[in-house]
Amino acid sequence: MALAWVYPSSVAIVDPQQRLSRKLSSSPLLVPSLSSLRSRSTFQCALIKAKELASPSPDSVALTKEPHKYFDQVVITVRAGDGGHGAVLSMPNPKGGKQDQEKKYRKKSPFKRDSDGSLILPMGGHGGDVVIFADEGEDTLLGFHRKRRYVAKRGGNVDAMGVLTPLLRDRLRAPALRIPVPLGTVVKRKRSRFLADLAKPGDEILVARGGQGGISLLEMPEYRRKRLMGSTMNVMRDENDKVLVLGQPGEEITLELVLRVVADVGLVGLPNAGKSTLLAAITLARPDIADYPFTTLIPNLGRLDGDPSLGALQYSSEATLADLPGLIEGAHLGKGLGRNFLRHLRRTRLLVHVVDAAAENPFNDYMTIREELRMYNPSYLERPYIVVLNKIDIPEANNRLPYLVQDISNFGYSEVPSSLEKSSMEVEESSTETGHMNMLVERSLSKERKEKELEDYPRPLAVVGTSVLKRIGVENMLKEIRAALRKCRDSDKSEQQSIELYSS
Repeated sequence: MALAWVYPSSVAIVDPQQRLSRKLSSSPLLVPSLSSLRSRSTFQCALIKAKELASPSPDSVALTKEPHKYFDQVVITVRAGDGGHGAVLSMPNPKGGKQDQEKKYRKKSPFKRDSDGSLILPMGGHGGDVVIFADEGEDTLLGFHRKRRYVAKRGGNVDAMGVLTPLLRDRLRAPALRIPVPLGTVVKRKRSRFLADLAKPGDEILVARGGQGGISLLEMPEYRRKRLMGSTMNVMRDENDKVLVLGQPGEEITLELVLRVVADVGLVGLPNAGKSTLLAAITLARPDIADYPFTTLIPNLGRLDGDPSLGALQYSSEATLADLPGLIEGAHLGKGLGRNFLRHLRRTRLLVHVVDAAAENPFNDYMTIREELRMYNPSYLERPYIVVLNKIDIPEANNRLPYLVQDISNFGYSEVPSSLEKSSMEVEESSTETGHMNMLVERSLSKERKEKELEDYPRPLAVVGTSVLKRIGVENMLKEIRAALRKCRDSDKSEQQSIELYSS
């Protein structure tokens, strides 16, 4: 039988007989014989069970498999830090004779005093506040589903041995707990009022205040208490005053965080229409691209460079694009990924409809997206938009391109519909006839009460054919997008100027 001895650098095989002979030659002590050792030697073996890995929780599994259901909404609880405790102190006993005490009283008192002469006693530290701020480095709210409770540190306690000394100071204030959230996060109380919209980098809100630190009190005998209360008010009168020594608890609040992506342009369309490919072609974003539907589960953001024709002003014309998951018919009923992610279009100023021109019925696909937007929020159809007919490198799509452009461009009314012009002319002509005016008002109200159809919404600003993969028509598409963004900025400036004139 051979035994293996493991050394840090090598492994050596040693025979028991050689080992015993070395011991006998080096030690004069008597040892048992080799046969007795072999007969008595026993080996005890035990099976060590490997430590089982903790099974993942159902919540973590859901976050991994279905992140699109959790990335933009979460409920968390935050608690500010408690205030530090004060202390019950006593004045130091004077030492020495009467002459020494008189000399000490003549000297300046070592204790700090207020303007009215009262002693300034140390206080407990203020508890840490809780602040939520917008951070450009954050993308989603998925991390808050793994940790839903946040507690700030408490303030420092007054470190005293019960005797007032000049070395005692106010304790340190606890640092604020700063929680980063993505840009565009809306903070509100759970099932309650709105608190803040953190849409810009650096925006922040104080959601919970830390507790105030406790004060310190002087404990005096009865015969000295009345005399000392004439010079300072920080004297403990009875046992009930000990409540003032304790620090106040920090605020605790339950918050609901809702993410609304901050973007200037929103890309919408059916699955596999080429939205992610378009985003990757004109920006530095690298979204997941595949040939199966619903590849995009979470909105992807990309930064579009400014218009080079503006010269030095091109940097001010940059825009953010948001690629949203695909919509299908019946999304308002929960089909596909649903339509809850359409809330991320609220901040956009321009919509880009991406239509697969090589599909079986591209115009019907375009109408499907418009109908789903109308079912979710009709105001989305009032915004300016551009239609991009993708995959025109396919011969079938290229042949039908002129007819598609004509059908989509003529669907809807122009920016100034003729019906509104006629109604305004009628109002001007019949301004003196009150009866006719009332009739016109009733007609306009009845029209507004009726639900608008898709034909009653504006036409697209432009319809562009392109092939993103083959880089066909991309420059023309970028030109139309930048021109539409320029119109949106000009309209915003004019509205702001009109508001300023009206307010002045």
